[in-house]
Amino acid sequence: MISDSMVPLTVLCIATYRKGDEFLKECDRQGCRVLLLTEEKLEDADWPRDAIDAFYFVRRHMPEEDIRKGAAHLARTEHLDRIVALDDFDVETAAMLREYLHVPGMGQTTARAFRDKLAMRSRARTAGIPCPEFVHVLNDIAITEWSARVTPPWVLKPRGQAAAIGIRTIASAGHLWEAIHSLGDGRADYVLEQFVPGDVFHVDSLIFNRTVVFAVASAYGSPPMTVAHEGGIFVTRTLAADDPLADSLKAANARVLDSFGLLRGVSHTEFIRGLDGQLYFLETSARVGGAFIVDVVEAATGVNLWREWAKIEIAGEHDAYAAPATRRLCAGIVLSLARQEQPDLAAYVEPEIAQRIRKPHHAGLIVASKDDHRVRELLDAYVTRFYQDFHATAPPPERALD
Repeated sequence: MISDSMVPLTVLCIATYRKGDEFLKECDRQGCRVLLLTEEKLEDADWPRDAIDAFYFVRRHMPEEDIRKGAAHLARTEHLDRIVALDDFDVETAAMLREYLHVPGMGQTTARAFRDKLAMRSRARTAGIPCPEFVHVLNDIAITEWSARVTPPWVLKPRGQAAAIGIRTIASAGHLWEAIHSLGDGRADYVLEQFVPGDVFHVDSLIFNRTVVFAVASAYGSPPMTVAHEGGIFVTRTLAADDPLADSLKAANARVLDSFGLLRGVSHTEFIRGLDGQLYFLETSARVGGAFIVDVVEAATGVNLWREWAKIEIAGEHDAYAAPATRRLCAGIVLSLARQEQPDLAAYVEPEIAQRIRKPHHAGLIVASKDDHRVRELLDAYVTRFYQDFHATAPPPERALD
């Protein structure tokens, strides 16, 4: 895979959250020198250390100027060929360092469209992509006019958070201004959006040379915001390859990613199908989906998004990349917080079980089958059983599930 006169590439991976093992391992398998920049508190985490040549550390909320200086000091002795953010919260840091150190890849303007929920919506609206009505929580007159025109309920979202973190539902104008005033000077960091009832979907894809080369469309059981804020059980399943809705979602996803200018990498994009049957863009990202979605995609297709993303980053601007052959199964996951530290899943014995999630205080199963109906049947049954056997609730997380 590595060309450039066969000189091994040096890849600086940024992960301030514990994730990305398969990306790191694939870079190592491809002969890269792998450097990991992570938080000090993760120094002793169970990273795949055999795949990592050197560790570097930052503190939470470290000033950007200090990060730039540290990276520039590192670049005195390391020729950094790639800088890759493995977590959503690191996308802007990686883009800043690429521009500062003149490393190829996504710059800050493009990265902002994949992190800032206001920038996402503005970019989508400019491109003519349907999305819920929205307004920046900035100007009082604009907010008043918008709230008079758009029927509640509304959703108040932090512009820079991931997934459903920090989101609030607003029922009336009175509650709206109470919520806005509670934000103080931080109100400009929020966007107000029309609540659109409907089913929520996601498309997980690989992109090379601005072309989507692999994509899988999936349906959430309940919207992620409902699971995060009301303590439900997380369910998602891939749509059958011959489902017309899957084709519509993939086409909408390709349009989003093209208009957002993602040159290469991986993406997790969400849509909602309103009661009018229209697909509305919700948000996108330049990362893999959390909550073991990568594992669901692999169970259905045989494609591991982390590994393929690594190959795409290594190929870069000058080499070729071809997506691997896929199998055509349907797959899904049921995942819940558990009362038990190590839930016992021994009573779940169906042959379609492809993976058992091993994570403290979590119960999870991934199933796969040629039969979409069988996948849905199992997921529905497991939700009922999980509520009885394991389910627990906790406050909404500060970081996305993974």
